[in-house]
Amino acid sequence: MAPRILLARHGQTAWSLSGKHTGRTDVPLLEEGRQGAKLLGERLHRQPYGGLPDVEVRTSPLSRARETCELAGFGDRARHWDALLEWDYGAYEGMTPAEIQAVRPGWLIWRDGVPEGETLAEVTARADEVVAWARSADRDVLVFAHGHILRSIGARWLGLPLDFAARIRLHPTSLSVLGWAYGEPALESWNDVGHLVP
Repeated sequence: MAPRILLARHGQTAWSLSGKHTGRTDVPLLEEGRQGAKLLGERLHRQPYGGLPDVEVRTSPLSRARETCELAGFGDRARHWDALLEWDYGAYEGMTPAEIQAVRPGWLIWRDGVPEGETLAEVTARADEVVAWARSADRDVLVFAHGHILRSIGARWLGLPLDFAARIRLHPTSLSVLGWAYGEPALESWNDVGHLVP
C-alpha cells in the first residue's frame, strides 16, 4: 500500500480566532480548541481509522500542536519534530492580514514572504522534508501541526509550487488526508471538520 499522510491542524487559539499570524509564539489552546482536539481523537479512533494502530506520529514541538496531539490520544506515540513548526513570520508575527495590508498593500505571504522571518525557499525545504519522510516506508503517518506549514506540505505533496497553498485553506482542528490516485499524489480529503459538527 502506498503511504498516506494524515494532517491534523491544532485546535483553536485566541490568536487563530482573531486571525493573528501565529508562528513561533507559543499560544495555548482555548477550551474550544481542547474540545475540538478530543472530538478529532474520537473520530480517529472510530472506523475507518480504528485508532491508526500502525501509523507513525509526529508533532510540532509548540504546545498548541502537542496538546492537540495528546488530547486526540496520540501523545504517547508522537515524536516532536522541528520540521513541523509553523512558518517563522518574523516582523509580521502577531499581526492580522488587515494590519499587514495597511503597511504593505497587496501583500500575499505565498508570493511575497515575510521580512526578518523564513523565506519561501526555507518553508518549501521543510515541507519537502516532511513529504520525503512520509513517503519513505510502507506505512501511513499522522502529523499535528499548523495551518501554513500543513498547507505547504499539501502543495508539495502534489508536486506544486508553494504558492498553490494559497488556494487550500485549513480550519483549526481540521483533518486532511494526502494519498494517491492512479499512481499520482492526490488530495484524498481536505479541511474536513465533520467531527466538530454537533
